[in-house]
Amino acid sequence: MRTLLVKDLGRMDYLTALALQEALVERKQREGLPDILLLVEHPHVFTIGRGGKQEHLLHRGNIPFHRTSRGGDITYHGPGQVVVYPLIDLRSRLRRDVHVYLRRLERTAILALKRFGISAKRKPPWTGVWIGHKKIASIGVAVRRGITYHGLALNVSTDLAYFHRIIPCGLPWAEVTSMERELGEGVSLAQAKEELTRNFVARFGYRELQELCLEDIPTGSKLEPRAVPTTSV
Repeated sequence: MRTLLVKDLGRMDYLTALALQEALVERKQREGLPDILLLVEHPHVFTIGRGGKQEHLLHRGNIPFHRTSRGGDITYHGPGQVVVYPLIDLRSRLRRDVHVYLRRLERTAILALKRFGISAKRKPPWTGVWIGHKKIASIGVAVRRGITYHGLALNVSTDLAYFHRIIPCGLPWAEVTSMERELGEGVSLAQAKEELTRNFVARFGYRELQELCLEDIPTGSKLEPRAVPTTSV
């Protein structure tokens, strides 16, 4: 039986969510937990991937900034954005093929957006989900000993002004958009999370969903993320 453990974390600080992912990745490696899908909304934060250029941060202000272990360049997370962190075992599901995994993540977001009447596409060679030259969902992943973490961020009702403080994904020509801007009306985060989860389940072929119990996972101040860990498949 292909089981997916799902947990909506609500609003959680970026570093706390990162440390939680790392703790869960370790438990998956050690105990063989089923695959996991975390959904979260972060307070304002800028993050940059392993190979990103710090000069792409134009104006930080008082917003936290973290270099992290995912791929990709700089991006913004904040209220009104749904972030999806899949922790799945590529060794058993996709034969370690990270490219296939990325394409399925993109397709998950594309199909979710279609349910709201938004037509979005891939834009090779750049990752993420696009509406023309406007990016609506960003993807940056990492893999540790065959287990994925980090993931996808979909702009639902995000304040897009914060993207003016960076060169998003290191692409000077790219604009950033949101579901709210494209539709001209608000969309609830709950609806967006539901559609992302439903399409993730369909694209990755799970048969059963269970809620992840975090009672035996360290929380709060006990969670500390590693300093940009080495990532390997």
